[in-house]
Amino acid sequence: MLSKGILFNHKINGLLYVKSEGFDSLSFLNLNSSMKNSYLLSLNSEKSLTNNYLSSIFCHFANRYFLTIYCLLLTVTCSFAQLSISGKISDAETGKPLASANVILENTSRGAATNQQGAYSLKNLKKGSYILKISYLGFTKISKAIDLQKDEVLDFSLQKSTFEADEVVVSATRANANSAMAYSDISKEYLQKQNLGQDIPQLLNFTPSLVTTSDAGAGVGYTGIRIRGTDATRINVTVNGIPINDSESQGTYWVNMPDLASSTNSVQIQRGVGTSTNGAGAFGATVNLSTNEFRKDPYAEINNSIGSFKTRKSTIMVGSGLLNGKFTVDGRLSKLISDGYVDRASSDLKSFYLSGAYFGKKSFVRLNVFSGKEKTYQSWYGLSESDLLVNRKMNYYTYPNQTDNYQQDHYQLLSSHNLSSNWTFNFNLHYTKGAGYYEEYKEADKFSNYGLPNIVNGTETIKKTDLIRRKWLDNDFYGTTFSLEYQGNNKLSATIGGGYNQYEGKHFGEIIWAKYAQNIPLGQRWYENNSNKKDFNLYGKVNYALAENLNAYADLQIRTVNYDMKGIASKRQDITQKTEYSFFNPKLGLTYSLSDHSTVFGSYSVGNKEPSRQDFVDNAPKYPQAETLNDWEIGYKTQLSNVALSVNGYYMNYKNQLVLTGKVNDVGEAIRVNVPESYRLGLEIEAGVQLAKTLRLNANATFSSNKIKNFEEIVPNYDGDADGVNKFAETDIAFSPSTILGSQILFTPVKNLEFGLLSKYVGKQYLDNTTNDKRKINAYFTNDLRAIYTVKGKLLKEVNFSFLVNNLFNTLYESNGYSFSYIYEKQTITENYYYPQAGTNVMFGVNLKF
Repeated sequence: MLSKGILFNHKINGLLYVKSEGFDSLSFLNLNSSMKNSYLLSLNSEKSLTNNYLSSIFCHFANRYFLTIYCLLLTVTCSFAQLSISGKISDAETGKPLASANVILENTSRGAATNQQGAYSLKNLKKGSYILKISYLGFTKISKAIDLQKDEVLDFSLQKSTFEADEVVVSATRANANSAMAYSDISKEYLQKQNLGQDIPQLLNFTPSLVTTSDAGAGVGYTGIRIRGTDATRINVTVNGIPINDSESQGTYWVNMPDLASSTNSVQIQRGVGTSTNGAGAFGATVNLSTNEFRKDPYAEINNSIGSFKTRKSTIMVGSGLLNGKFTVDGRLSKLISDGYVDRASSDLKSFYLSGAYFGKKSFVRLNVFSGKEKTYQSWYGLSESDLLVNRKMNYYTYPNQTDNYQQDHYQLLSSHNLSSNWTFNFNLHYTKGAGYYEEYKEADKFSNYGLPNIVNGTETIKKTDLIRRKWLDNDFYGTTFSLEYQGNNKLSATIGGGYNQYEGKHFGEIIWAKYAQNIPLGQRWYENNSNKKDFNLYGKVNYALAENLNAYADLQIRTVNYDMKGIASKRQDITQKTEYSFFNPKLGLTYSLSDHSTVFGSYSVGNKEPSRQDFVDNAPKYPQAETLNDWEIGYKTQLSNVALSVNGYYMNYKNQLVLTGKVNDVGEAIRVNVPESYRLGLEIEAGVQLAKTLRLNANATFSSNKIKNFEEIVPNYDGDADGVNKFAETDIAFSPSTILGSQILFTPVKNLEFGLLSKYVGKQYLDNTTNDKRKINAYFTNDLRAIYTVKGKLLKEVNFSFLVNNLFNTLYESNGYSFSYIYEKQTITENYYYPQAGTNVMFGVNLKF
């Protein structure tokens, strides 16, 4: 369903994408460079050569086709219908008009938002049957079937209801049509179409400016996302408004929350600084998930899927429906296993979700408890450039228990209280407990690395030993978030909110076995350190109608962060320190309605962000600086009879940005350094068109320039001389493709049967900040084919059969990697490592709804 979606609310229920090396600029048909670069790193057999050649030939014609589609989406403006639906929407209790209510025609690209008088209008409609959906935050939704044969005037009165309070809880941190920023709403229905076992990053793959990664190569286990070229440490993630980013690393580990998608009701992705939220600062995007959903009737679901690499997912969901008019209970139990594409890159994931809610006349309380337990065989190291040509599935780790083991338990107490017709107060408490370790085999490791003396045996001195070690993390995260929301006359709405969160983390390492164990007390900790982080923020947001067609948005936030680290890190360095930060993050925007179907907006936002714990450890004794981002956004949105279009331009100007160098530390985590000046300049385009009653096309594109000014590359010298220094006046930021394209063609030949062709193109990415074509990830173009058939009955309410072919044309590509250089025997040596992704693979699923 494309509704007001792509435009006024950016609601995405499916989006599509495009391909190949020559696409890094608008020179779409540079076939020679595309073919040449697409299989440089994958000529390991005649079959791979043939596959890549055929893929490149296909891409050549596909590129022409998709280019035509994009031009069509940007130029179609005609309409063949003259009918309209209009009316007003008001509060049933007070009679006041409801401004910014959502009006959507289901299964079309049409939608509208009511103006300050509560009026809406949908014009240029064809005769036929429609379902009109009306919604407003905190009010009961209305659906009405319409047989449109003439102009219709339909007024609606909505009832306020605590049963809709789940949406109110997350509204304080979500953007809306008047927030003057780029965002996308992803529905539960869209997520479930894709949810056959892969992690949430893979399910969000077809949203604008987003690139996914997978260590195991098949989307299960350790996966990640980048948005606008920024990595997970710059992407703020919340679940029901509660911070999820790890307080120390600032990243989000989706593997710790297996199958969370099955309990997710909606997702909003804000690009850029976004609105003020809780937790880590957003320097590229915000991903806001809501798991809460009111379901009046009892239900049960059994979801099973099976696929390539022995991937299997089993999920059971049950719900009580409304009990005694006041209570609901919902639960989910999931198990997911996969061998992974890469050798031994297996995953064994378990999770549960339990939620109980109370709905009073004016108050709502919900308790969520969810937990994930993961055991994954490590595939963190990647594959060298030379080995990639020999065996793409190679895994250097061969020790049988080279695994990562972690459990994370979440507790959320959420509440919303209707204080009056104008005021709503939301108050939440949360606690997260995490504990686990990763075990690894180390060959010929020095005793000195563990603070241990060498072994002297007569005239022989033994300096190294084989050993098995475990690195532990035991942490607690707890706090509160709150918001007070005011909905006054139709000109003014406001929110005051914030949160206080505290993190306590214990890090330590143990040796559990050693070849030479004479002087190694097994189980003794060779390093131990503690971290305490306190994070407080307070924000105020105001939407005010300056005129009938002009809305102003202001969002001011103060945030303070206190770090207190004590002890010895794994490299045997002392990281004891205390650091404090105070940030002011203002955001201002204007939205102007050009007509009842077109708007423009502009905004300016400031974001400030503290370094992560790992930045301190990796750069010791020189500590990194805090970062500042000035984000300018300007956009245009329009909806015609069968076309929806959104265009957004952005300029993100950084001071002291911490950029990925392409180098990694001793456990494979990316090392970052401050650069004084850098920026991201880009254009994002989203479009949807109803080509026919049975054929729908969604597409998006991002074109960007991502630069660092005056960058210095330091090359370690192992000859004992001074390190090498290479200076660059301007370079590309690592892992920031200049072109990302996508599309989704949805075809419903008969009722209840849908086919989807999903395509994604990601331009080349540099592994470091030197803009060196010998240190890059080649551009890639993938296509997935999806089929969904739905059967409805009496005993079973619904049965869904899903079939998904990933990477339909067996493209051999890598989605992630790293690079490091050093000087040895007067020569500069560069080593590139990559994370290869699976070729053609399939998933099949059956979903039973009772």
